[in-house]
Amino acid sequence: MDVEIRLNTNEAPEPPPEMFMKRLLEELSKLHLNRYPDRTSSELRASLAKLHKVDPSEVFVANGSNEVLQTICLTFGGSGRVAASFEPTYAMYSQIARSTQMKVVEGRRDEHYRVSVNELERVLETYEPAITFLCSPNNPTGTPERPELIERALEISSGLVVVDEAYGQFAKFTALDFLRAPEPPESLIVTRTFSKTWSMAGARLGYCVAPSWIIEEFDKVVLPYHVDAIKQVAGRLALDFVPEMDERVDRISAERNKIENALRELGLVVWPSEANFVLFRSTNPLFPGNLIWEYLLDRSILVRNCSSWPLLEGCLRVTVGSPNENDRFIGALQEIIA
Repeated sequence: MDVEIRLNTNEAPEPPPEMFMKRLLEELSKLHLNRYPDRTSSELRASLAKLHKVDPSEVFVANGSNEVLQTICLTFGGSGRVAASFEPTYAMYSQIARSTQMKVVEGRRDEHYRVSVNELERVLETYEPAITFLCSPNNPTGTPERPELIERALEISSGLVVVDEAYGQFAKFTALDFLRAPEPPESLIVTRTFSKTWSMAGARLGYCVAPSWIIEEFDKVVLPYHVDAIKQVAGRLALDFVPEMDERVDRISAERNKIENALRELGLVVWPSEANFVLFRSTNPLFPGNLIWEYLLDRSILVRNCSSWPLLEGCLRVTVGSPNENDRFIGALQEIIA
């Protein structure tokens, strides 16, 4: 869709740093593309391990975090096994699980879009899923999971607990802390992506941190040479720009807070977010979500219409863009509602 302002896919509002691009081009000029890439992505895994203070044997990299999720399901799923998620949440959990012949069980989040301990216990004790997906912060609601909920999931689960932290850099808590503990859990997988805070959505690079025995099982399933040489170089170089990434997270978080405050002043229902997007809903019957979405589109502003998603009737989700894009979005909403 051709629009001036695209705030619907949770992409980073800025490109990677100029110095990153310069160094990337320099290293790409030295690549021997007639040769296969490093099959184990050893340098990139070592750099990620250093970043997260774990061992390289506990890191797996892939073509976006979706391939990580697919590898999890291919390795530990299959016919006769159950995958659990909690709606509303990221749609790819159920889609990927079903594509590997798993049965999908969908629990429900509460009115604050959090997973209650009671609901977690009900789903895990009733269905005994082989894989439980917890999205933190959750997409599309922006709500993080509580450490005690993840801890409880690890206590009672008979399978794997996958905490998807695609927006983890924006959150106050990370499940990676469990894996860095003196006695880390043997059933926890934490997934991450370079698409958001690293401004590399076009590179399609994701990874996970998990106990080494899980990574070893992945190697039995994943295709050989699945992470190309260009992607490996880009990911490794990006990790040299952590301070720049942290500054971007702070700027995006400040803009997110500005958007939340502006939406509340307009009388909209806003759910507090710890991601790079905001979920909101109109309570005015004259301005339902579908109509607001169309009016924004008329002004060449595209946000995500979540009205047809489970338990999200009338909801819209806006990605935090550049300051100018955010001001345009807020101004358009003010004009529409006024």
